[in-house]
Amino acid sequence: MPKLALFLLACAGLAILACTTPTPTDPPPPTPNVEATVAAGIAGTREAEAAIEATVAARVAATVTAPRPTAIAWPTATPWPTAAPRPTEIPWPTATAAPWIPTATPRPTRRPIATPRPTPTPRPVATPRPTLTAAQLASPLARYAAEHAGGPGAIYLGDGNYEALVGPAVYPEFGDDDGNVPLYAIQQHRWLFESDYYRGLIQKARLTNPTELVSSGASIRIQHACIDRNLPSCGHMYAYFAPNVLERTNGQVEIEISSFSELDLHLVDTMQLLAYGTLQMTEIASGYSDYEYPIFGIRYLWGLWPNRQTHYAVQTKIFDALEQVIEEATGAQILFNNWVVGNDNFIFSRYRLENPGDFQNLKTRSYSSALSDWLNYMGADARFIEYAEVYTSLERGIMDAAVTGANPGFWQRWYEVADYMSGPLYNFNSATSAINKKVWENIPADLQQILIEEGAKHELEALRLAAIQNIIALQRNIDAGLEFAEFGPEMRQASFEAARDSVVPNWLRRIGYPDEGQDTVAVFNDKVGPVVGLRVEPDGSVVEVPITQGPHAGKTAAEVLGR
Repeated sequence: MPKLALFLLACAGLAILACTTPTPTDPPPPTPNVEATVAAGIAGTREAEAAIEATVAARVAATVTAPRPTAIAWPTATPWPTAAPRPTEIPWPTATAAPWIPTATPRPTRRPIATPRPTPTPRPVATPRPTLTAAQLASPLARYAAEHAGGPGAIYLGDGNYEALVGPAVYPEFGDDDGNVPLYAIQQHRWLFESDYYRGLIQKARLTNPTELVSSGASIRIQHACIDRNLPSCGHMYAYFAPNVLERTNGQVEIEISSFSELDLHLVDTMQLLAYGTLQMTEIASGYSDYEYPIFGIRYLWGLWPNRQTHYAVQTKIFDALEQVIEEATGAQILFNNWVVGNDNFIFSRYRLENPGDFQNLKTRSYSSALSDWLNYMGADARFIEYAEVYTSLERGIMDAAVTGANPGFWQRWYEVADYMSGPLYNFNSATSAINKKVWENIPADLQQILIEEGAKHELEALRLAAIQNIIALQRNIDAGLEFAEFGPEMRQASFEAARDSVVPNWLRRIGYPDEGQDTVAVFNDKVGPVVGLRVEPDGSVVEVPITQGPHAGKTAAEVLGR
C-alpha cells in the first residue's frame, strides 16, 4: 500500500479518536502522541514493503538461476521411425573431429618383402602443362584440361596425354608415399580413362559451361553419412567434394561428413533411413541392402571378376538398374557414385593360402552371404563377425582368417595379427550417393544442378586416385610386414568355379528364382553375363557362354583363365 494512503488512514483514525465524547464516569483519556503514532505507522509500512521486496527479489533470482528443462535429443539411432520425418531445421550431431586418415605405425618387417613394389619415375610436385596446338587451344575443353593438368581436377581427353593426370593428390595419403598419382599407375589403369563412362562424366560435369549461381543468402546444411570415415572414399568427399560445393555455391551449401557408427545407425537400414529422412544424404553400400533388394547382390558375386577392369565394366553397366531401384524405394535423388578404391579383397591369416586345399576347415570371417558361399565352396568355415571384432578374434586365435579390402585391413592394423594376405578377389566397387527427397526439393534449382555437376567432378577425381590406390593399398600392407601370397592359375580357376557353381546359384535361390526375381535375372543376363561368360537359364541352371562384351569380348571364360 502506498505510503501516502497509510499516512492518511492513520490521520483519519486519530481524527475520529479525537472527536469521541467521553462519559462523565470515564476517566479522562490520555492525550494521544500524534507524532509518535504516525512515526510508528510509517516504520511498520516500511518493514512490510521491505519484506515484500525481499520476497519478490528471491523469486526472481530463483527463476533466473533455476535449470532449464533438458531438450529431448533427436533419436538418431532409431532405424525404423514411426513418427513424422525429422524436421530438416533440427541440427545434426557434429562429428567428433578426427584425422581422416589415421597414421599407422608399421611393425618391423619380419622377412624380406616378397613382391618388389614398382618404382615410379621421380617427378616434381607440379607437372608442367602440356603444349597444345592452336587448334587444341581453340577448344574450350582443351583449355580447361590444360589449366587443370598436373593435379586435382585434371582430366583426360582421350588424346594419349596420360601425363596430364600425373601429379599430387588432393590429400597426401590418397597418393603414393610422396603424395602423388604417378605415371606408371595411370598407365596401368588407362582403361578407366578410355571408357565411355569416364567420357560421360566429363559431359555431366559441364566443365566448360557450368551452371550459373543465381541463388543468394541461402543457408543449407546437409549431413552425409559415409560407410566409414577412415576409408579413402569418405576422406575424398571431405577433402574434395565438400569444399568444392561450398566454394561453388558461395558458402550457401555446406556438406558435413560423418559415418554410420558416429550416428549410431546401422548400414542394413540405409534405404529406410534415407526414405524417412533420418539420413539427409548417404552412400548406399549394396552389400548391406541386398537381402531386402536382391538386385544389389549383382555387385558382389565373388570370383566372377578375373581383374578390376571386368568388375568396372560390370559396375558401369548396372548403374542405371540399381539407381532405378533406389529411386523407387526411397524417392531419393541420385547424386553420384562414390568409388571405393584400393578395395581388392584379401584373406588375412597366419597361414599362407595359395591352393584350394589350403582352405580346408579354416575358420574365416565373412561379411556377406555371397562371400560365405565362395569361402565354403573352397572348404573354409565361413562365419560372420563384426568388423570391429576381427582384430581381437585373429589375435586370440578365435578365427584363423578374415576377409576385407586392402585399405580397410591396413587402417584396422590387421598386419599386426596376421602374417599373410592371400588373394586377391578383385573388386572395383562403388557406393551410390543419394539425397533425401524432401531435402532435395527444398534446394533451389541452380544449387541442385551445381551439386550434380560437382558430383561428376568428384567421380572424375576419384577415378584418377583409384589408379594409385589400387596399387598402394596392397603395398602398404606389405611394407607393414605382411607377405603377399598371390593366387596362382589353379586358385584362379577354383575361384571362378566357386562363383559359377556356388555363389551365383545360391544368390538365385535367395531371390527365389525361377519362381521370383525374373527382372533381376534379366539384368544379370543382359548386363553381367555377357561380360563374364555366364548365363542363367529359365530353370535356374548356370551355364558358360562366350564373352561378347567388356574387356575380354570374343573369348570364353576358359580362355581368360588360361584353361
